[in-house]
Amino acid sequence: MRVVAGERKGMPLKAIAGNTTRPTTDKVKESIFNIIGPFFDGGLALDLFAGSGGLGIESLSRGAERAIFIEKDPKAFQVLQENIKKCRYEEYTELFRIDAKRAVKALLKRDITFKLVFLDPPYHQQEYYDLVQILVDNRKIQQDGIILCEHAKEIGLPQNFGEFVLTRQETYGGTIISVYRCTEEEGE
Repeated sequence: MRVVAGERKGMPLKAIAGNTTRPTTDKVKESIFNIIGPFFDGGLALDLFAGSGGLGIESLSRGAERAIFIEKDPKAFQVLQENIKKCRYEEYTELFRIDAKRAVKALLKRDITFKLVFLDPPYHQQEYYDLVQILVDNRKIQQDGIILCEHAKEIGLPQNFGEFVLTRQETYGGTIISVYRCTEEEGE
């Protein structure tokens, strides 16, 4: 695993030993960022179920201003910390070792909105995708924001989360990447 593009391009990232997580491969990561926009002009990213942090770190390398990482697994969290430090992104990140449901409740209390939301929960736990709806309902995602869900083929996600509509789906083996964007125009 490595950072694919941007200011930290080529930086190797440590993977998590064992099978408790599924790191997004470099090929899929490159495809994801080609879909959602290869580079960003600032904004805050949220990497729920961050694992080793590949998606959030990639967004920082490509121009996101800051990123919040949520990961409850202690081994994964340790690797996440190491990867953030290796990439020298400590001052641009917040890391929380907490369950995603509790993290979202805490984030709702903060005066922040996200430009990018990455959601890659354990494939067998479909209820975690409800967290996207909670973020949308509470206006925690910018109108020009992007929601990216990584899920198994067997998981059927809705066509929309509020005003965020499924705009693209790509399949990579047993994994599907679903991209949601807001359809409301500014001022409506």
